[in-house]
Amino acid sequence: MTTTATPSTMRAVRVASPSSAALETAELPVPHPRDGQVRVRVEACGICHSDALTIMNYWPGITFPRVPGHEIAGAIDAIGNGVIGWKAGDRVGIGWHGGHCGHCDRCRRGDFLTCRSLQIPGISYDGGYAQYVEVPAVALARIPDALSAAEAAPLMCAGVTTFNALRHSQARAGDLVAILGIGGLGHLGVQYAAHMGFETVAIARGAGKAALARDLGAHHYIDSTAVNSGDALRQMGGAKVVLATATSAKAMEAVIPGLGIDGQLLIVGAANEPVAFDATQAIGARQSVRSWASGTCADSEDAMQFSVLTGVRARIETLPLSRAKDAYDKMLRGEARFRMVLLPE
Repeated sequence: MTTTATPSTMRAVRVASPSSAALETAELPVPHPRDGQVRVRVEACGICHSDALTIMNYWPGITFPRVPGHEIAGAIDAIGNGVIGWKAGDRVGIGWHGGHCGHCDRCRRGDFLTCRSLQIPGISYDGGYAQYVEVPAVALARIPDALSAAEAAPLMCAGVTTFNALRHSQARAGDLVAILGIGGLGHLGVQYAAHMGFETVAIARGAGKAALARDLGAHHYIDSTAVNSGDALRQMGGAKVVLATATSAKAMEAVIPGLGIDGQLLIVGAANEPVAFDATQAIGARQSVRSWASGTCADSEDAMQFSVLTGVRARIETLPLSRAKDAYDKMLRGEARFRMVLLPE
């Protein structure tokens, strides 16, 4: 194992028990990387709504105490035995794809994100609300020099999720593509859609967001409080894809009539209630509903490289690690514009 000088303890923010539903600051031992693992000195960690899966104990089988956080950016600090292709000092990111088993039926087909034993930072093992994190080397994505750690962190989940969903969708350059919601996910989705060559429509609540939508690159804006969003899309000819980032079943249901022939509702923001879908209409127009989750470390590298190439950036607000609870609460209340990022002191 190769290593650089590090302290013996670190500051982390964790969830102490399954029933606590609260974040606490703790002094923990700095991890020593095992075989196939690396230790990363965390330089930034984005706060994602999915962190609630750990904080609220929604994900089955989490072992507590647990440190949340899966939008991690930093530099390799130590390397365990058997790790090839990485060295201390390399700038790396880790996202939702935090490791895979390599031998299940999904891994054998190269579909690592659907691994039967998928590892997720902050759920399967301690995540990035800390000064150091130990992660499998197979989960590392290289951060381009043109991105700071704070810029890279949100791209490890929010960025790769919207980028990957759009590039794997059935839309092609020139097609009408709508982004439902322009919050933490959607403000990146609008930018990616516009730079991919789609005729981009931003859909959100209130006329006050029209200027923001245009600034992000949208060609059209629909205020869903003023008009029926499905009718508005249909008047434009119908959307090839609606990327649903808003976690509202009613908002999703409203845009479905605005899908064109072979149109698709592509869901990346999970609603807490079922989404009604008119099968009769869908069959006649060959419409479909599909969901998409994140991407592998290689996908994260693609998302970051595309962001560098086109100038796509997450709009962020930073707070020190010691204020993780404040940052998480602000995100949860919907007061963050648009991604909260923790910076270890």
